[in-house]
Amino acid sequence: MVNLGFYAVVVHLRATGDAPILKQAKFKIAGADKFVKVIEFLCRQLHRETLFVYVNSAFSPNPDELVIDLYNNFGFDGKLVVNYACSMAWG
Repeated sequence: MVNLGFYAVVVHLRATGDAPILKQAKFKIAGADKFVKVIEFLCRQLHRETLFVYVNSAFSPNPDELVIDLYNNFGFDGKLVVNYACSMAWG
């Protein structure tokens, strides 16, 4: 069995709509971490309390989802694409 805590997932952050573009658009996160860590990182970087966050421009995952599960189901080209916006962008 693989220890998912040491499996790093590359997350590619993409600004959507009026959201500011980050200087660092890619980072690695432990696969065992919950998606809420990605959301909290974005909120800190953008100095915002709330953001709308989507995977593959399609859906907003539950904050309790494991990053590795999202990557295994929706990742491609070796990364998990996460779109973020200051206002709702997709349903």
